[in-house]
Amino acid sequence: MLNQNTQAWAKIDLPTGLYIVSTPIGNLRDITLRALDTLASVDEIYAEDTRQTQKLLSCYGLSVKQTSYNDHNAAKRRPEVIGKLKDGKSIALVSDAGTPLISDPGWKLVTESIDAGIEVISVPGASAPLAGLVVSGLPSDRFLFAGFLPSKSGARRQTLRQLSEVIATLIFFERGSRLSDTLKDIGEALGFGRRIVIARELTKFFEEVRRGTVEEIIDLQDNQDAPKGEIVVLVGPPLEQILDTATIDAALRKAMRTLSVKNAVAEVSSDLGVARRDCYQRAILINKET
Repeated sequence: MLNQNTQAWAKIDLPTGLYIVSTPIGNLRDITLRALDTLASVDEIYAEDTRQTQKLLSCYGLSVKQTSYNDHNAAKRRPEVIGKLKDGKSIALVSDAGTPLISDPGWKLVTESIDAGIEVISVPGASAPLAGLVVSGLPSDRFLFAGFLPSKSGARRQTLRQLSEVIATLIFFERGSRLSDTLKDIGEALGFGRRIVIARELTKFFEEVRRGTVEEIIDLQDNQDAPKGEIVVLVGPPLEQILDTATIDAALRKAMRTLSVKNAVAEVSSDLGVARRDCYQRAILINKET
């Protein structure tokens, strides 16, 4: 609760347990009232980066003991955390931003807490994959979050091919320095006509959302420097469960009755959402047949 006299969050009685607390992904005003109540009231906060979490705590006038919990020290910290929970402490787990465990450390701590009979409580809030999904314009009834793709192209393409027939919107995290290479691998593995959305710096001042086919986004990206900030990549499901070549060929034959190959390819590509290079290859084959 906000104490109007001190402008600080008053402590409330919390049951013993591990509290998984979501924090803002950019805009600090996206913190929930319940999250502030929880952070003000726990005995200790285990944070992925205590410096980052301190910015949030300072913004809301909170003074709570913090200890780091990250990929480098998690194995050492877990017995320590479990011991404190067994002693009746209430502990919050937070990541740098967003919902803990989503591409962040914490899963093993949760499973070990459950195995030890300790209550695990979710305090939901901001999540970058969901923030990107709801502004993407892509189908949201089914989606698959796949975290970060492999850093090497060969492994990245192999992973993407495994996902190529998933009838759902695919969601990835990516770094700006790898975005151009990843886009090309997405095109090779999933098709350059797939719908794709690049969401950058979500909820922040320089938030940017780009929508188009993989081919269109590659063309845009090739003319710009590597983007900065956190990036969410969303790829639409197969084009209406993948357009067969017969549908594309029929549209091309009809268009080429009155248009040049170049203009017919542009028209069909736009109408069907198929990459221009794919349409062009089909048009060349049709010309050879006639």
